[in-house]
Amino acid sequence: MRKKLVWALSVALFASASFVSCSDDNNSDPTEPVTPAETDTTAYVISAASADGANYLLESTSLDAGTVSYINNGLETEAGTYWVYYKDKYLYRLVYNQGDAGVTTSYQLNRSGQVEKREYEYQIKRFTSYGIYGDYIITSSAGDLGEEYKDENGYLAQGLLFSYLNTSAETYTTKSIEAENYVGTGEYVTLAGILEANNKIYSAVIPMGLSQYGVKANNGAYVKYPELVKTESGGTNSSAYVEGELQWTQYPNEAWVAIYNDQNFTNPTLIKTDKISYACGRNKSQYYQTIWADDNGDIYVFSPSFAKTMTANVQKTTLPAGVVRIKSGAQDFDSDYYFNIEEAAGGNSFLRCWYIGGNYFLMLMYDRPLTQTGYTANTMAIYDAANKKLTNVTGLPGADVLSSFGSTPYFEDGKAYVAVAATNAANPSVYVIDAATAKATKGITVEAASISAMGKLTSASTSN
Repeated sequence: MRKKLVWALSVALFASASFVSCSDDNNSDPTEPVTPAETDTTAYVISAASADGANYLLESTSLDAGTVSYINNGLETEAGTYWVYYKDKYLYRLVYNQGDAGVTTSYQLNRSGQVEKREYEYQIKRFTSYGIYGDYIITSSAGDLGEEYKDENGYLAQGLLFSYLNTSAETYTTKSIEAENYVGTGEYVTLAGILEANNKIYSAVIPMGLSQYGVKANNGAYVKYPELVKTESGGTNSSAYVEGELQWTQYPNEAWVAIYNDQNFTNPTLIKTDKISYACGRNKSQYYQTIWADDNGDIYVFSPSFAKTMTANVQKTTLPAGVVRIKSGAQDFDSDYYFNIEEAAGGNSFLRCWYIGGNYFLMLMYDRPLTQTGYTANTMAIYDAANKKLTNVTGLPGADVLSSFGSTPYFEDGKAYVAVAATNAANPSVYVIDAATAKATKGITVEAASISAMGKLTSASTSN
């Protein structure tokens, strides 16, 4: 297949026309058999890696039982940071590279039931969160705006940087908007999660502190704690900072959600609650989505209270991990809904969460409080939003043998499918968690070193 590289804001679109010649009907053979149209094909597609680091996309008719292997099987690909299943149509291999662009590719299922690579590749920008809206997979991050946004000190304003992958047109564009003083505190922000619901986009707004630009803005009026302003540059990777900035938020005891009308991310409705801290899971530079919609369009906003891990006492939240709600169509938080996850979990918090279906959410739980050291996300629980109940999942490998969970679970018919690697098993397996009972059973085994994602694709969604 001929490869094409697509660059932001410079996409060339080509169209071709096919011409069909028609013969006289009198020349047709009425007895000639008609070849039936090929039927649509559906398969589960698993992303798995071999011990030497090669990645493979494997097809299976079931995730509940059996075995599948990458040996002499599947489509070999490069590794991906995230594997995003766009409905049942396409699978995108999103690649994140610190400070650089990554090559992203997409895949589909052909009529023969085999995964094939689509034509275009994309040089997408660095991102810290992502989501789906309409035809788009959208990634976002915070970063420097252009030179025209410099202040009198030469400091660049921070912005929200978006990349748009149009899944049907196979195009790629970018956009940026100013992120300084986004909620009126002077701090710049990033977004965690891009959630399509109720014909809008909901996103958790995560305050990042004061940039050099924000520290100097309005004659320093936004600096609550001058002792937190950095006097030199330091840190590494996602914790790097520069002289003159105030790193991390001064407002750890509140959470903001932005409601946007569409993918332009303009004129948001901004709402705040003081029942939870900011709503996202954190791991290095990644801001995990913890805001989800149920089947009724109600929005549940989860906070792990990650600000408990801050060094400065004034930047530590006093709020426990918890969940609040925005009713479908509402533009404010539901004052009657709150659940203390931390209390129900014996003082522990969580790293990530996902919506399963019905009333149920899957929670990836830490093994000890965030105020302690060495906390690890190695257990799972089910949150019943209707009954405000947290139940530990049983049937998974114990923490003594658990090696890792896959990064992208799959959800279908009230069940969660989770990749699990254990030290007492030669190969990773998919475990099937029944949301109603919170019980896990072993499903398909994958003869590989690791499983990163799984989902369903249908060939009817392709044009090939």
